[in-house]
Amino acid sequence: MIRNRFVGVFIAIAATLGGFATVGTAAASAGLTGAGSTLVAPLMANWINGFEIKEGIPVKYASVGSGEGIKQITNRTVDFGASDAPLTPEQAAACNGCVQIPWGLSAVGIGYNLPGVPKGKLKVSGKVLAGIYFGKITNWNDPKIAKLNPTLKLPNLAITPVFRSDGSGTTYAFVRYLSKISPAWKNEVGYATSVGFPAGVGGKGNAGVTSVVTKTPGAIGYIEASYIIAAGIGAAAVENNAHKFVYPNIENIEEAAAVVKKIPANNEITISDPPKKATNAYPISTFTYGIIPQNATQLQFDKQFAKYCVTIGQKYGAALDFAPLPKIVKQAALKSIEAL
Repeated sequence: MIRNRFVGVFIAIAATLGGFATVGTAAASAGLTGAGSTLVAPLMANWINGFEIKEGIPVKYASVGSGEGIKQITNRTVDFGASDAPLTPEQAAACNGCVQIPWGLSAVGIGYNLPGVPKGKLKVSGKVLAGIYFGKITNWNDPKIAKLNPTLKLPNLAITPVFRSDGSGTTYAFVRYLSKISPAWKNEVGYATSVGFPAGVGGKGNAGVTSVVTKTPGAIGYIEASYIIAAGIGAAAVENNAHKFVYPNIENIEEAAAVVKKIPANNEITISDPPKKATNAYPISTFTYGIIPQNATQLQFDKQFAKYCVTIGQKYGAALDFAPLPKIVKQAALKSIEAL
């Protein structure tokens, strides 16, 4: 199971990050402003604190979702963006010289609120998750779920699937995974930072989805692993390509990322549903990216901050179930930073 550590610290951090509702272009004396991914927000809080102590440069970050982060860096209303979804060709063109830098590695967990079922004991597969979010599997005692959980007493309770209502890299990672598992999902829904979910209710940000799941008996939601830790809710074991049921912990995230052997020029890396040779790989693992314009007004500060995040800043990840960047990814990130 994923580890439940530093929960109080994380909650305080998340509340602080959520306080930056809007951000404007920073003057040099004010340091840096950034916006985007809620997935990376817990780690970002540690990065900001450590960077300010080391370099004396203040940083403010608005945890507003990957879609909004891409929008704000494209419009140059912040100094850097953050997204768990790589830029599409259209987004890259609109961003006009933006470089995406892989700087974090985590996973999308499956959180649930299921009375009578112990935390961390539920097993799910990609096909079952697709069925739930299609609205075709609607009750927790459905035979398809029961078959995966023969030792559990599943309640006769309606399932409430919870999804992100905002543009989200967490959504991107989740629905990309479903698209690999389910041809029907790929053809009918597809993958992007925002999709039309056939069933369920929405929550804004990882914090919003976590809140809905926590308060709703029968709910299930896709949530970044550290938010599941902080909320103390159950994380399901997800079936991987080797037909093993695994949790979004650091070791399993690292094994998923170990399949990366080559980095493309644009740094887009996909580790969704790794091949079965990665025996213990967690199948909904994901990289998260910093987005920096080559013509940024605060380019030197941007470069200093990004370099800190992919080097010294990696030490903060373990407490939040962020795995360290693989060597090949770290090298590609540093190369991209130096080339800015």
